[in-house]
Amino acid sequence: MGGSELPQVTDPAGVARRLEAWFPSAARDLPWRRQRSGYAALVSELMLQQTQVSRVIAAFEAFMARFPTPAALAAADEDAVLAAWQGLGYYRRARLLHAAAKAVVERHGGQVPAAAAQLGELPGIGRYTAGAIASIVHDAREPIVDGNVLRVLSRVAGAPTAAGERASDAWAWEQAARFVGAARSPAVANEALMELGATVCTPAAPACGRCPLASSCAARAAGTADAIPSPRKAAARRTVHWHALVDHRDGGVLLDRRPDRGLWARLWQPPTVESDVPVDAAVLALAWGVPVTCTASFVHVTSHRDVAFTVWHPAPGARPSAPGAVRVPLDELAGRGLANATWRVFESAGLPVRTPPSAAAPRRGRRPGPAGPAGS
Repeated sequence: MGGSELPQVTDPAGVARRLEAWFPSAARDLPWRRQRSGYAALVSELMLQQTQVSRVIAAFEAFMARFPTPAALAAADEDAVLAAWQGLGYYRRARLLHAAAKAVVERHGGQVPAAAAQLGELPGIGRYTAGAIASIVHDAREPIVDGNVLRVLSRVAGAPTAAGERASDAWAWEQAARFVGAARSPAVANEALMELGATVCTPAAPACGRCPLASSCAARAAGTADAIPSPRKAAARRTVHWHALVDHRDGGVLLDRRPDRGLWARLWQPPTVESDVPVDAAVLALAWGVPVTCTASFVHVTSHRDVAFTVWHPAPGARPSAPGAVRVPLDELAGRGLANATWRVFESAGLPVRTPPSAAAPRRGRRPGPAGPAGS
């Protein structure tokens, strides 16, 4: 079914009024809500994409303390930014935020712009993020659509949308524009719409009994709320094999920087051989130039693949060949950008390191990302 054929949200003004009345007492106490600013919104919105709120709370406060202004963030080196992003995953967002801060300093005198059009010109800022900052911080009448908004609007209208489908996304943007156009306060209405999707109108088992829109929700009346929207087709998963060499001596561990593209781009890791199949010790000994012994193995699950790690140690006294690698003291690891899996490699190898709490926390309850290409 195309977007133009889907049912519309009836009485968008009434929907907005009920949400505006509901939000003040229902809103969660989140640090980026306590003191509104374009910069705080920029940081929090990028952190929240595909990451659970509980993770973002701690990371946001530490990040803002370290980089309190766009100028402070722009002046930082990339390693410092990636280290501050520790545990949030999807490190491309950190690099985009860093680039956006530089653009804010260069183009806007260090002040995050208020207009959605100018926000949308910053690196990494799509339609959703630009609209969220402009509407929530500056009360601009800009629509926003993320996974939560798509779900709420689809259920209220009884529209059989499909997550990730272009026609469904176009329909949602049209409905979001009607909704925010009818709101008294675009800031309150838009944030309430997202909050409802995050806390009440959830993907599974929506709490319809405490929803302020229950009486006018077409999906609830039809008993189809659990089926709307239909889920995004799961990407095909594959298993890859990574063989990590942990060479710890002289108070430090050997680290190499990952390539500029791909999984965990430009983060630091032990020298690693990647393959599509398991590789034995003889092959790895040739790659690293020293005999090696396997000491541990585990599987790290990412969004699209399973990374099967094996952890290796060089033979006592042997110095592996790892061109470009540097030896980093253990007490300086927290200042490097390291993926969660790398901390687990070090722990599996028996290194006396303390994994940052953000890296050790479980990953559940991620907030859906923005809908459509703009949020990718």
